[in-house]
Amino acid sequence: MENDLIPVYFMPGMAAKPTIFERIKLSEDRFKVYWLEWIIPEEDESFEHYAKRMIQKIDHENPVLLGVSFGGVLIQEMSKHMKVRKLIVISSIKSRHELPKRMKVAKFMKAYKFAPTQLLSNLDVLKKYAFNETISKRIDLYKTYLAVNDKRYLDWALKEMLLWDQEVPHPDAIYIHGDKDAIFTHSCGGNCIVVEGGTHIMIVTKYKWFNKHLPALITDSN
Repeated sequence: MENDLIPVYFMPGMAAKPTIFERIKLSEDRFKVYWLEWIIPEEDESFEHYAKRMIQKIDHENPVLLGVSFGGVLIQEMSKHMKVRKLIVISSIKSRHELPKRMKVAKFMKAYKFAPTQLLSNLDVLKKYAFNETISKRIDLYKTYLAVNDKRYLDWALKEMLLWDQEVPHPDAIYIHGDKDAIFTHSCGGNCIVVEGGTHIMIVTKYKWFNKHLPALITDSN
């Protein structure tokens, strides 16, 4: 019966479509998967208030929350205001102390106020100025998975990522990180499952690892 299935809510990374999870397959006899999508923030909305609004998208008590990158930060914030069965954070950070040095500098300099987020609103124009094929292909990948190109959202998301104030990791969260992650390069310390060869987009490239290990991580009572 559907009422016996474990509800699992997936939250994608910053501005990303939930289709990044399209290759993640959980047994339909045990789990019911739901994809969450980013919503446009209200004017001057706090991260806490945004998290509470996102909780309104959850239709089950005690669900599993799984988030990637900034989505992993968001579900940690959501878990402060709701009960969860499991909290699974992928390719993200466990506290503000794990921000890479360059992001800490950007935070100190308040660089988020001047970030050219408008470029993401027109990737076709940006691609014209790509100076090699690798960057051009990466822009195509961004276009494939980019869901939100609203400048207000992008400005808000970048600011809240840099200013996230969590001091210590969530004690019961499962943190999963790739050893080749070039975005959050120092997030594998402490309580963390390390995926060999995993990059920042390993939810896409290492989907077989997740399909193999997620069921046990979700149902393990420890």
